[in-house]
Amino acid sequence: MFLYESIPWYSWVMWFVVLGALIGLNEVTRRWKWGGISFFIILPIILTLFVWPTTAGGDSSTGTWFHWVKVYSALAGCLGFMAIRYFPKVAKIKWVLIFPAAILAINILEACIRDFQVGAMGADGIVDGVYMLSGPWNWMNGVAGLINLITICGWFGIFVSRDKSKDMIWPDMLWFWIIAYDLWNFAYVYNCVGDHSFYAGAALLIGCTIPAFFIKKGAWLQHRAHTLALWMMFTMAVPMFVTDSMFAVNSSRSATALFAVSALALAANVAVLVFQIYTIAKRRLNPLTDQLYTWLPQYKAVVAANISPDAQDSDVHEEVVELKKLA
Repeated sequence: MFLYESIPWYSWVMWFVVLGALIGLNEVTRRWKWGGISFFIILPIILTLFVWPTTAGGDSSTGTWFHWVKVYSALAGCLGFMAIRYFPKVAKIKWVLIFPAAILAINILEACIRDFQVGAMGADGIVDGVYMLSGPWNWMNGVAGLINLITICGWFGIFVSRDKSKDMIWPDMLWFWIIAYDLWNFAYVYNCVGDHSFYAGAALLIGCTIPAFFIKKGAWLQHRAHTLALWMMFTMAVPMFVTDSMFAVNSSRSATALFAVSALALAANVAVLVFQIYTIAKRRLNPLTDQLYTWLPQYKAVVAANISPDAQDSDVHEEVVELKKLA
């Protein structure tokens, strides 16, 4: 195969089990407050004290600085989003809305640094417990990630949905940015931990994209934080699942495949950047303070589906109510 070695049927079955578990647990943690508290506060404390010091140390493939930083930054995102969702006074503070964009940017930057680090290694073998092959693809994808980071926009338009689940809705984070992110992040995982990417790349990214496109539109970042935290906690506790178990799937370790996925990621993110620059210039918008895509039907649909006419308890809510009228 182009991206991977031969994939047996039972690994495909496990891939769908992982995908289903991520989507299902994301629904539990977003729909019920007790689910979020259980999985993002109580469980990490137990794992930090009694499990991860043993399973994610030494020569383990999850024993690097990146994995430790990633799991705690993902959990920080989940907890911060819960504060915005469940405490109305917090959501009313305009500058608090910078936090979701900041935590997302930090996570992207972490991965870009790792891609550049691997590119500079000159690696062609086992590093930190996984096979790595350094090359121009690392630099290409690092640049793609930085472009993805600077095209984050519209964070002051974030609001909490008016339904029972109280989801954190970010209308300006539309499908084209999400796809560009998915392509970049898959390329990152494929470049830096390629033998994990069948699950940690494809299944994990699809696990948050399906809910964003078909279950709860507008809440992609919340879906991403939840599924990423769940996956990182699992792999930190059971690192052999993606490396030594019968379900493990190795990448093809092909330079052509590495180059192709990074080139695709770079092209997609450049396209988003060009579209964003065009939008900013044509509509004379400030990307640091304005919502850029309010004129698109997809934006209006997200707003209309998540806010009610009586939600006028902040300037943000008043603005999106007006946008609903236009939808």
